[in-house]
Formats: sequence, structure tokens, C-alpha cells
Amino acid sequence: MMKNIKIFTLLALLAFTVSSCLDKYPDDAIEQDRAITNINQAEEAVNGIYSTFMNSALYSGYLTLLPDIQSDLVYAINGYSNKFGAIWRWDIQPTDTEIEAVYATLYEVIGNCNFFLDNAKQLKTTLTTDDELDYLDMLSGEAYFARALAYSELIKLYCVDYKSDDEAKNELGVVITDNYYGDKNITRASLYDSYQFVISDLELAGKLLALDEDFDTSVDGELFNAAQYFNEYTVYALRARIALYMRKWDDAIKYSTKIIDSGYYSLASATAQSPSGASYYQYMWEYDMAFEIIWKVGFTATNYGGSLGSVFWNFDYSNYYPDYVPAMWVFELFDDNDLRDDICFLQVTTGHSHRLTWPLLYKYYGNADLYNSARLLHINMPKVFRLAEQYLIRAEAYARQATPDYNKASKDIVALRTKRYENFGGGVSMNADNAMDIIEGERVKELYMEGFRLQDLKRWEKGFERKPQDQSLANGSSLKVEAGNPLFVWPIPQHEIDAPGSNIQPNKSNK
Repeated sequence: MMKNIKIFTLLALLAFTVSSCLDKYPDDAIEQDRAITNINQAEEAVNGIYSTFMNSALYSGYLTLLPDIQSDLVYAINGYSNKFGAIWRWDIQPTDTEIEAVYATLYEVIGNCNFFLDNAKQLKTTLTTDDELDYLDMLSGEAYFARALAYSELIKLYCVDYKSDDEAKNELGVVITDNYYGDKNITRASLYDSYQFVISDLELAGKLLALDEDFDTSVDGELFNAAQYFNEYTVYALRARIALYMRKWDDAIKYSTKIIDSGYYSLASATAQSPSGASYYQYMWEYDMAFEIIWKVGFTATNYGGSLGSVFWNFDYSNYYPDYVPAMWVFELFDDNDLRDDICFLQVTTGHSHRLTWPLLYKYYGNADLYNSARLLHINMPKVFRLAEQYLIRAEAYARQATPDYNKASKDIVALRTKRYENFGGGVSMNADNAMDIIEGERVKELYMEGFRLQDLKRWEKGFERKPQDQSLANGSSLKVEAGNPLFVWPIPQHEIDAPGSNIQPNKSNK
């Protein structure tokens, strides 16, 4: 049976605690008598999975910010608090708390999913109505997707780039655990097998999360969508992304096209006005709502995650004390008609003693509703999947497939720019010499500080060089990183390698 996406608030809390450690001992496990025994407990368990994604180690914090701070997109400035300083300086250690937190929290998501899926098999034998069975199937689909998403992020950060199936079979992947109860083999699968596991979970999720034909992204006619819950199209979005990372160009085109052609999602216009008076694109960043969002981590004034904007603003209700400011080369990418520049950045004189005046990252200034209702500073709902990324995935796949189609790649860039520019009536001439330069620049402008840059550089086999700019911190401002540097792959946390019973092999970045 096809299933409607559920619309309800994410206020239910887990009735139990799930260990996030790969090396957990029996006394850390959930007791069998606290297993999921009815459909309400199953719903609470899945709500708990969603809640874990709020953790500031993930999309509302480290998982989004650190890969971009580590790259060439921002500069630490004089007077900064040293927040994420080791990451920015490329002085990354396997004992760094942020690296450990990302790893542990992703495995916490996986542990929660495994607990639910193990129990769902038994629960299914006790349910008697079709409605309950259908609802459990949908909940299971959400758990399969969440597990695939968590594993995909682990692979992205802690594994080398995927160049071919043959090479990937001889590269280290991640530790795969697909059950909660029972013994675990704590060793890393191959990179190939790790991605195959993710794809298998997505196949299951896609079947269980298929939408009714009358699925509607709007609610009561408001500028809102059901994007805080997983559905069939979040599955396609992740499949397109990992196909890009695996260099499976045909699959990347296939799955991004499913979303682009679905009619459920549309790019937010930077010129058309929303009901608030701001453009739809600006509204997307100020209120975290748009028909462009495929999945976001949903927050409320009483249930929210980390602060994406703090290190770019640090507002004390009087002055701004940013730790990081955008790199000047980023602004040089924007055309005069490109409205993303004016909407995503705001010229501000900082409160530091040097009074640096610089365009700060306004897209993470904070959700206006959360500020007005609860005075939450610099809190934005992470928009993990957006339609814009799908256009960029498809454009790159068209340009890099065995027989490149630069005309189709150009059309995707034109579609994006048409919605982001004040006036864009022309085309984009793309060929073998310039296609990737155009696409790479567009990814920087569109996905700035959304967590993609380090992976992009790794996939493109490129390094970078920072050049000092006004008030940039001396230690790190002249950093030059060559392609293939081991720290493009984060070290496996040391405690995971040293844990009793662990056979986890380290990365080259484990010093």
C-alpha cells in the first residue's frame, strides 16, 4: 500500500537510551524487557532517531561546519576564540573531541536504527490491522533511510575518495553493524561493501516510503513543506549524492532527475516576493521554509539543535565578534546580477579591537521565528537536501559522463541562475575546457558553508592555498594543501582503535 507522509511535531522523546559505542559491553545494552512492544513505542523510537539528528555534532554543528572551515572558504581572524582552530590549521588529531563527536553521534543514529529494526521484526508478528502494519512499514523505511544517511556521512568523512569499483574493493570503508543485539565484528568493511550496504538500505527505504499520488508538499496553503520527515524523494536525493561520490554518472542523473521532474519541489526565487515581503530565496534562510527543501532537521523553540551561525557572528546583543569571515575569493565568483551575494552576506563592522568591516555570513544569522519566540541566536534548521544541490549533481554528472553532454549541463546551471539572478536571460556556454570550472564555482556560491567543500576538493583531486587577507590569523592564513593530503580523510577516533576487542584499522591521517 502507498503511504502518506506523516505530519506531526517532533516533541516525543525516546523512552530509552541507546548506546552509541561500537565497543559497548553487555551492561550498556538495552534490556530485552524494554523492547518495542506496540506501535506507539515504535513511533517514539523513530522520533528519537530524528531527534538524534538535532545533535550539534551533526548537521546543526560539526558535521556541516568543520569540512568547510577546514577548507579554503573562511579565514580565522585576529581576536577569534580558537573555536575549531585545530581544524582550520589542519592540526587534526585522532583524539580531537569534534572528530570523535561526529563519529560517535553518527554511530548513535545507527545504533538507534538497529534497535528499532531488530524490534520491528518481532513487533510486526503481533500487529493485527492493516493500518498498523502499514504504519510500521513506513517507520521502518524511515529507519532504513536514517541508517543509510549516517553511514554515507561516515564514509564521506572517514574514507578515501571512491574512484572505481575495483579500487574501492581494496580500500577501507567503515564498520558495518546491521543489528543491535548479538556479537559485533568490529572491523572495517571495504569501501565498496560499505557503499553497497548504504544502497541496499536505500532500496528498502525507497519501497517503504513511496508516496501517495496525491502527496502535497504544502500544508493549509502556507509556505511550508513536510520536509522534516523522510520520504521517497529524500531517498532519491541521497542516491543521487552518493552516485556522484561514487562516480556513477548515469545513476546520479537518474536519481536527481526523479526529483527535478517530480513537480513536488521548486527552486526558491531570489526575485519573486514571499508573503513576508522578502524574496522566496531570502525567506528560505530567514525562516527555514521553502518548496526547495527536500529534507531539513526540524526545530521548535523548545526542541532544537546547535547554532550554525555562532562562529560567524557571536552577537552579544551589542556587537559582533566573528571567529571566521568569508574568503574574499568567494565574493569574486558572484556576478553583478547574482542576488545570492546580497542575500547570503551582510557587511558589518565587527566588535573586535581592529574593527574589521567585512561581509559576514547572513544565511546563518538565525531563524527569525526562533529568535522572536525564544531569543535563540544564530539557530537555523539545517537544510540537508535541497533541490539546488540536485541540479548541481546532475550538471556535474552530465559534464563528467563517458560522453559528456555540455548542453544539458548548461541547462541545469541556467535553471539555477535564473532563480538566483536579478536578470538572467542568456545561456551558459560550456565545453570540455570550462565546464568543471563553471560547475565548481557554482557549487561554492550555492552550497557555501553547507558542508560540501572538503568532499568536493577530494573528489576533484584538488588542493588549495590560502593567502592572507585583512586581519586574518597569521597561523593558518598561508596554508597550502596539496591534493591527496591524508587529512582530506579524517582520522578514526583513537578510542575506537584502542577499544577492547576492536580490530579497526587506522587511516593514514591517524598520526
